[in-house]
Amino acid sequence: MRSRIVNATEFKAKCLTLLDQVDQGETITVTKRGRAIALVQPVKRSDWQSPAGTWGDKVEITGDIVTHDTARLWEALRKRPSK
Repeated sequence: MRSRIVNATEFKAKCLTLLDQVDQGETITVTKRGRAIALVQPVKRSDWQSPAGTWGDKVEITGDIVTHDTARLWEALRKRPSK
């Protein structure tokens, strides 16, 4: 992994290009008046994991969730007692 030192003015002028270099694995130290103020380095990425089966042992579906009849719930809401 390469390391590079740039001053803040250069970083501001070439920010997008420098970020592309960081994406390729380079680390950049940004200085201001000769003093290091920031370290720009690649993010540690974890391996991608498929979400399939994530809820496998945590959720249980009971009944028919596709064609479940909720008409009685709507009827209960429609018929309000008169005063």
